[in-house]
Amino acid sequence: MSELEAVLGIVMLAGLVGVVVPVFPGLIVVIGAGFVWALQRGGGAWAVFAIIAAVGIAGIVASNVLPARRASAAGAPAWVVAAGAVGLVVGFFVVPVIGALIGFPAGVFVAELVRHRRPGPAWRATWDALKGVGLGIAMQLTAGVVMIGVWVSAVLVT
Repeated sequence: MSELEAVLGIVMLAGLVGVVVPVFPGLIVVIGAGFVWALQRGGGAWAVFAIIAAVGIAGIVASNVLPARRASAAGAPAWVVAAGAVGLVVGFFVVPVIGALIGFPAGVFVAELVRHRRPGPAWRATWDALKGVGLGIAMQLTAGVVMIGVWVSAVLVT
């Protein structure tokens, strides 16, 4: 393993942290590190990069689609999920790092409270949205581990 590969491995692990702690786009970081590796290696490394990128994109898409589907299946309209996204962005800037974790459920809860006028149904919808987000994070984390596993396998074989 070269020095560059060691650094890229650390960057990929940092990308996994980014999946759980929304400071930076984790899977994009892993894809980017795979791209740098393929640029350096060339040849068959591009096929490995294509697999890494495909798994990463699938993980990103699934993690964005599932929370919205779960919330809509629970009866929440799309604007409630949008309110959660606004809360996430506002929370991120008001309280760095953990604000995004607080902002999303706060946005969903406030939107559902406006819609239902009672805290009980609003909390249930918020909880369903949080379960969807948790599932999305788990899917991204799984995709990230698979991506890194593919890359490590390729590094060890070559």
